[in-house]
Amino acid sequence: MRLGIDVGGTFTDLVALSGSTLVTAKVPSTPRDQSEGVMAAVEASGVNPAEVVALAHGMTVATNALLERSGGRTALVTTAGFRDLLEIARQDRPALYDLTRRRPQPLVPRELCLTVEERMGPDGEVRPLDEDSVEGVVEALRGADVEAVAVCLLFAFLHADHERRVGERLREALPEVHVSLSSEVLPEMREYERAATTVADAYLAPRLSAYLSRLGERVREAGLPEPLVMRSSGGVVELEVAARSAASCVLSGPAGGVVGAAHVARASGYDDVLTFDMGGTSTDVASVRGGEVETTTELSVAGVPIGLPVVDIHTVSAGGGSIGAPDPGGALRVGPRSAGADPGPAAYGRGGEEPTVTDADLFLGHLADGAQLGGEVTLDRGSAERALATVGEPLGLDALATAEGIVRVANAEMARALRVISVERGIDPRELALVAFGGAGGVHACALAEELGMRTVLVPRAAGVLSALGLAMSDVRRDYVTPLLGELSGVEPGTVERAFAQLEERGREDLDEPELLRRADLRYRGQSFELTVDAGPVDAGHEGQDRERSGDAFSDLAERFGAAHERRYGYRMDEEAVESVAVRVTATSRVDKPELSEDEEPEDSTTAQIGRRRAYFDDEWHEAVVLDHARMGRGSNVVGPAVVESAEATCVVAPGWATEVDRAGTLVLTRAEA
Repeated sequence: MRLGIDVGGTFTDLVALSGSTLVTAKVPSTPRDQSEGVMAAVEASGVNPAEVVALAHGMTVATNALLERSGGRTALVTTAGFRDLLEIARQDRPALYDLTRRRPQPLVPRELCLTVEERMGPDGEVRPLDEDSVEGVVEALRGADVEAVAVCLLFAFLHADHERRVGERLREALPEVHVSLSSEVLPEMREYERAATTVADAYLAPRLSAYLSRLGERVREAGLPEPLVMRSSGGVVELEVAARSAASCVLSGPAGGVVGAAHVARASGYDDVLTFDMGGTSTDVASVRGGEVETTTELSVAGVPIGLPVVDIHTVSAGGGSIGAPDPGGALRVGPRSAGADPGPAAYGRGGEEPTVTDADLFLGHLADGAQLGGEVTLDRGSAERALATVGEPLGLDALATAEGIVRVANAEMARALRVISVERGIDPRELALVAFGGAGGVHACALAEELGMRTVLVPRAAGVLSALGLAMSDVRRDYVTPLLGELSGVEPGTVERAFAQLEERGREDLDEPELLRRADLRYRGQSFELTVDAGPVDAGHEGQDRERSGDAFSDLAERFGAAHERRYGYRMDEEAVESVAVRVTATSRVDKPELSEDEEPEDSTTAQIGRRRAYFDDEWHEAVVLDHARMGRGSNVVGPAVVESAEATCVVAPGWATEVDRAGTLVLTRAEA
């Protein structure tokens, strides 16, 4: 049995996977110590620890530390003359015409930005490392009460000797302090992004290490195997590896959801989809093309660039717990404030007094009055109505108009996010299906699909715990990168092969007989940023053939890059020279994936219908059929308006839509022809 446990802002989800059998559990999250929620989920599931062979975990510890600025006290050591690297950053503005907007404060205060006398250039050492300046930094840090130090020297991504010597001295002199080196964290060009990522890694390490240490102790006491931790790139790593590379875990939880969505979509026959994960605090959207999860190295969380490989996710502050309230101008806004797990929406009855998206959905009949969430929360429509009326009164709105407004505002924000990862990247959403999951994803899926012109929505049977399912089936993965600068036509194939071979050797050392995939970062000459293009898989058993194939594959990269550039930006420049910036290797150790299957429709399909209730759609109340997803077999179908309920999530079938259970147990919603 394999366990996947995902900690969200409101609930902690568990999936136990044994062959095609799924056991699920959902309990409220415990923000003060997320490991308590993890163990509560294990207890609620009733799983026998002796039967568990693997436990994969996704969490929000690193994300929350960046959002709340609650990481460790961190210092930065860089080359003399570049002390203000983080302050200067990139000379762009978060909002071009908003003079009141300010950049988020750097993670390191200026007084903790220290320098050493040295200089590396593109060709090697320009000025030797001054050991006295290193000792001066060590003495300054002794009295600074820091928990972590980030070291980022110029051109350390090419020539790391000086940086390593500084790191060795710091680790020797300050053994209790975590030290992150840019040449280990992100050996890539661009000093600001490299410094910012290294600082984030150091800043997050004390909090993440403490959490993972606590989690490891509790898991071992319970008789469970050592946890594997989901990285932002969509693969899991061992506990100690995650603790050493904190910045790589910033999107730990959401990445599991995209992995799970891609698997469920493939089981239903869809390789090209948009994923829509609506949880309690936020909504995460991503695209899956050709059945593969897309990754990027362009991520910014709370104003902090993270240059490591991550699943290409766009996040907005619109979730079930997002609070609706008037802004200073008298307009109704939703988010970014969230009621979270404590006190939660007003309908939870835990002291929340402000209306949320969940309260609006409940009042409109899309959720059931009296429904239980996570075994400890019971929804109360009366409490939701009172909160909605209180907020709506100053705006001249009754509870119904306020609820409808909150839902429309939230839907507009989520539709904008879906456009960012589709239309703005040259993808026509009308040609894709929408995979909706998370506790609230199925409630809003039809409205968002209509907004984007999409005609198919997939709501998996395990929609409410799909991120945990993705964790349980995630492959073990490592990512490696090394710089390789020069025009593509002028780079010797032998040089390219050696660069790839060195990275592949590291992959084979870290994993047992891994699958290896080569990629290259390319750009047109004169461009500031690059695209990552596949350079083909590698057969570990035929190194000679690999070497021969690599030259062919690399010479073909210019064409691949041109096609990728045209997809992303709408044009290509075949007459321009293509430059190589870096080469990458992904090493993956595959795990068995479950076969998702669904029994045939029961002879008496009416047993799935458990009632009716009034639900509000398109400015009027309708009588909606209510069905139990667990009682629906393959081929079961219903025409909207209808509500399909499961233990962890709800799916709303709007008027004009119909749904049928497919062979994988997924609700396939289709929009009627005009």
